[in-house]
Amino acid sequence: MTVDVGKQAPDFELLASNGEKVKLSDFKGKNVVLYFYPKDMTPGCTTQACDFRDYHGDFSQLDCVIIGVSPDPIEKHEKFIDKYNLPFLLLFDENTRVSELYEVWKLKKNFGKEYMGIERSTFVIDKEGKIAKEWRKVKVKGHVEEALQYVKENLA
Repeated sequence: MTVDVGKQAPDFELLASNGEKVKLSDFKGKNVVLYFYPKDMTPGCTTQACDFRDYHGDFSQLDCVIIGVSPDPIEKHEKFIDKYNLPFLLLFDENTRVSELYEVWKLKKNFGKEYMGIERSTFVIDKEGKIAKEWRKVKVKGHVEEALQYVKENLA
């Protein structure tokens, strides 16, 4: 299954930071911002999560749920949420199955080293469960505002 704008978003089930198993299909009837990020407590990921936190009320008013996904374990997600007062769920993609499904698990290069990791990406999923918009290789600065603007203009 490929992930393409206009097609049904692949459903999945992952353990969430609230201790419950969560399915993407649980949110049918709401708009969803599904964002994949590399690692809790790192500078870029913290900035991105805090930006989503700061605009959480604006997304909520548009009937839009924010969900973050990374391979970090639940305990690390809980610390991240507590430290930065994040008001949305973070999901634990333990075996990177969902990251692979969404084609964000990529070969990365940093300081001459190659490794597999998450390519920062965001998907907006509409109330029918279709992918309305995607951003890949996301640059953090201004991204959350751009995602919010998209939801306002296209899904509100």
